Amino acid sequence: MISLFGTIGLSGQAAPWFIAAPPWVTSWLTPLWISGLGVLAGLLFLALIWGVVALFSRPAAAEVPRAIREGPLSWIFVVACLWAGFGLASTAVVREPGELLASLGRLPFTGTRTWDFDIGAEDAQREIAVSYRRDELRRLELKSDVDLTIRASADPDTDRYAKIDVTAEEEVSWGAQKAARSTPDEISSLYVWNRSGTPGKLHVVVGTAPRHAEVLTAAITAVALVGLFLLYFLQRLLMPKLAAISLTTTKSELAQPIFLICLALGIFLLILFIFLPYQTLDEEIKMLKDSGLTLIRVLAIVVALWAASTSVAAEIEGRTALTVLSKPISRWQFILGKFSGITWTVVVLFVVLGCVFLLTVAYKPIHDSREMTEDMPSWQICHLEMVGAVPGLVLGLMETVVLAALSVAISTRLSLLGNFSICSSVYVLGHLTPLIVKSSLGQLEPVAFVGQLLATILPVLENFDIQPAIAGGRPVPYEYLCMSLVYCMLYSTVAMLLALVLFEDRDLA
Repeated sequence: MISLFGTIGLSGQAAPWFIAAPPWVTSWLTPLWISGLGVLAGLLFLALIWGVVALFSRPAAAEVPRAIREGPLSWIFVVACLWAGFGLASTAVVREPGELLASLGRLPFTGTRTWDFDIGAEDAQREIAVSYRRDELRRLELKSDVDLTIRASADPDTDRYAKIDVTAEEEVSWGAQKAARSTPDEISSLYVWNRSGTPGKLHVVVGTAPRHAEVLTAAITAVALVGLFLLYFLQRLLMPKLAAISLTTTKSELAQPIFLICLALGIFLLILFIFLPYQTLDEEIKMLKDSGLTLIRVLAIVVALWAASTSVAAEIEGRTALTVLSKPISRWQFILGKFSGITWTVVVLFVVLGCVFLLTVAYKPIHDSREMTEDMPSWQICHLEMVGAVPGLVLGLMETVVLAALSVAISTRLSLLGNFSICSSVYVLGHLTPLIVKSSLGQLEPVAFVGQLLATILPVLENFDIQPAIAGGRPVPYEYLCMSLVYCMLYSTVAMLLALVLFEDRDLA
C-alpha cells in the first residue's frame, strides 16, 4: 500500500535581492529573521490597536506612549524594536524569503482535520470531499469497517496515481517520509471503491503543515509580544493604584546597580559560553543550553530576592511603607503592587538575557561545525536548537516568580539576610524534593513524614527544570508548560495570601 502524497522538494533558488554571504551567515540569520518577522507583526498589531483606541478615546490613547516610555515596557519595547530591525536587516542574506512568507500565509489553512463518510454497499466509485496540498501533507490516517480502495483519480485503470487498500477494522497511517508516488499538487477529492459489498463507514484524518513549518515561530512570537503588552495595559486600566505601586517599584529596581551588574554579567557570560570547550563529545549545544538557562535563572532569582528585600523589608524598617499606606492605599494593594513590580523587573531581565541567549544558541551549531571542520548545519537545525531553548526560559521565569512570591512574604517579617538565607534553602530543597520523597519511601515513619511534609510545603522547583529534556534531545510539550503555569499561579497565590496574613498585623510605626 502506498500513500497519496509525494516527497516535499526544496527549491535552491535565491531571491533576486539575495546578497552572496558565507553559508554560516545564512544559517544563523534565517531563524532570527523568522522570529524578527513575528516581532514586527506584533508591533504593527499593537499599533493598530492603539489607532482603534484613539478613535474612541483620545485620553486613553495618550496613556499608551507614556506607559511605553517608563517602566518595564520601555526596556521590552527597545529590545523588540532592535530584534525586529535586526531581522529586517537580515532579509538580504536569507534564502527564499518569498517561500517563507508564503508558508506564513498558509498557517491559518493548515492543521489537523477529520472527516466521516457513509459508504454504500453499491458504491463502485464514491467521490468524497477530502482536500489538502501535496507539499503540506504530514499525516494521513484512514480507518473503515469494510474493505475499501481509495485513489486520487476517478479512473481506476490508470496507474498515474497510487492507490490505498484499506482493510476492515485496520487503521492505515503514514507520515510524509513514507511517500512513494506523486499526486496532484492540490487534491480536492478522493475516490472510494467498496470491495466488500456491504455498507460501512470511513474515518479520515489529514494533518497538514506549511512547507516551511518553522514559520510558526513568527506567529507564536507575535502572539507572545501582544499578550505581554496587553497584560501590562490591563493592569494599569483595571488596578490603577496597584499599578502605580508596581510601576514605582519596577523603575526603582531597574535603576539599581545590582540589576545592571547582573544584566552585564549575564550578557558577558552567555557570549563566553559559545567559545568555552566543554569536552563533551558532540554534546556542546546541550551543555550551552543547560549552562545558559541556569545562569539566567540564578541571576533573575538574585535580582528578585534583592528587590523584595529592598522594596518591602527596607521600606517597612525605614517607615516609608507607613507614608505610602497613609494615602488611600490598602495593605493588600501595597503587597501585591510590590510583587507585581518585582515580577515585571524579572520579566525585563529574562527578555534581555533571553534574546542574547537565543542568539548564542542559534550560533552554537555553526561554531562547533567550524571548529571540527564539519559540514555547515542548515538554518533549520539552528532554528530547531533556538526554539528548543524557549521552553526553558519560560519555565525559568515561572520558577523565579514562585521564589519572588515567597521572598515578598518573608520580607514582610525579615530583613535581607534572613530573606536570602531562607530562599536559598528553599531553592536547594525545592530542586531536591523529588529525591527526598523517593529516598524517604520505605524508611522509618518519622523520616517518611518529614519527606512528605517537605514535599507539601516546599515548591517542587524541579518541575521547572528541563535539563532531562535537553539531555535527551526531546521537546517540551505545550501541555507541560500549561500545567507548570497553573502550578506557578497556584503556589504564588498561596505565597501572596501568606504575605497578606503576615503583613496585616505588622506594626509599621
